[in-house]
Amino acid sequence: MKKKYFQNKVVVVTGASSGIGRATAIEMARHGASLVLAARRKSALENVAAEIKAFGQDVLVMPTDVVDQEQVENTIAKTIAQWGHIDIFIANAGEYVRGEVTNLTKSDFERSLAVNFYGALYGVLAVLPHMIKRKKGHIVLVSSLDAKKAIPVDGPYVAAKCAITGFFEVLRQELKPDNVHVTTIYPGRIDTPLIENLKMPWISPKIPAAKVARAIVRGIRKHKIEVVVPGILVIYGFLNTLSPRFMDWIVRVFHLEGWQE
Repeated sequence: MKKKYFQNKVVVVTGASSGIGRATAIEMARHGASLVLAARRKSALENVAAEIKAFGQDVLVMPTDVVDQEQVENTIAKTIAQWGHIDIFIANAGEYVRGEVTNLTKSDFERSLAVNFYGALYGVLAVLPHMIKRKKGHIVLVSSLDAKKAIPVDGPYVAAKCAITGFFEVLRQELKPDNVHVTTIYPGRIDTPLIENLKMPWISPKIPAAKVARAIVRGIRKHKIEVVVPGILVIYGFLNTLSPRFMDWIVRVFHLEGWQE
């Protein structure tokens, strides 16, 4: 039953060369989907493609830099040309730009927005007319728990993630009449190359990317609006709404213990 939901579905994953993107692509293939892998590193994408082919699934490798709108549009166009449709688009590509606000420049924020905001936006704008015309589709954003409760020195990353998450709030409501579903994923600290040099406090240990991938698959199948991974961290957003001052204190205390390079 679970596997049948994804059979014959075409799924585009950005940032598919490693981390959450790689794990999600493989998990989707395990459930019977055909995959389009988009990221900058072609050799890494081909390695992921080899794993997907082992499940007997079709896969298209599309070297894509998500900050280049033309490249993103080309990936969407070639996918539709090959399969005739796109069922699921997963905006996962990201870059962890961080630093104390007093040491940051305008270019730091522009770099973060280019990947974490516009990199997702370009894909949505490219795939949206196709899904609306079909009255069918699912768009997934891999955001961050930082968009629920910000952590010191993550300014550029948080700014971009909050921006794209807010956009997806609007998108979800506007697309409901078109039967296009929108899901936002809020991972905590994940064991990926993005933060491999960070040591983490005990309260927020790194979790495997595969755990996020399984949560994404469940979220899509159940048409969930939001998915927090691990689920226990949903309390972060709740407590921050209830008492921002208390959560500021919690973050400051554990920021001194961990989240350091």
